[in-house]
Amino acid sequence: MKYARVQTANGPCYAIVENDAVKLLSNSYFDDKLEFSGNQIDIKDAVFLAPCLPSKALCVGFNYKDHAQEFDTVFPPRPSIFIKPSTALLNPLDTIIYPPQSHRVDYEAELCIVISRKARNIKAENWMDYVLGFTCANDVTARDLQDKNQQWSVAKGFDTFMPLGPIVTDEVDPDSLRIQCRVNSAVKQDSSTASLHFKPAMLVEYLSAAMTLLPGDVILTGTPSGISPMSIGDVVEVEIEGIGILRNTIGE
Repeated sequence: MKYARVQTANGPCYAIVENDAVKLLSNSYFDDKLEFSGNQIDIKDAVFLAPCLPSKALCVGFNYKDHAQEFDTVFPPRPSIFIKPSTALLNPLDTIIYPPQSHRVDYEAELCIVISRKARNIKAENWMDYVLGFTCANDVTARDLQDKNQQWSVAKGFDTFMPLGPIVTDEVDPDSLRIQCRVNSAVKQDSSTASLHFKPAMLVEYLSAAMTLLPGDVILTGTPSGISPMSIGDVVEVEIEGIGILRNTIGE
């Protein structure tokens, strides 16, 4: 199933996407039972919002060996985790704001796991019982501030630094998806989630053993090699096979 959150005349609305139709719900797709409103819009007319409103975003650093190598760092023996605030959330097509404190803002294309229901101490063999599906994410980073601060919260936590979307789907194999990032149509990252070291199932088990995951929380699984700076006016696209394209412009 494909899930989306869209803007309507009456405000944001959760929806199910079927072929070219966006079928509006009367409730949230995080509820136990879907309630259709009977209304729908054509997909070409839909204004997609970030597909969830996470209480927290748990992010994995250096989960592709080639990304660790481009930073000349040791590949971690266990997941290296940091958190992005909910205020970093950005809709697909909205503008990533280049903060004046930074002189280098990078893209990081990532597969994102969306949690469907309250999860604590989940075992890897049952992980999909707690997952709504997968979406595209851009772990935008003020790289120069990351280096200066020796910690990642500020550099990765600015408002607009977590674009998500446009849809969530459970119809893909998260362990074998092509992932690509383009800036102004030029390919910058091109890899596969098959190269993820810590797989999604392991990450759900690992993180739920430490903290309660809530409906709508997200796990950003890490970025492959090929990161580089963006400039004001650039258009950055994250495309993941079977999910879609997350497209944002860099502004000030």
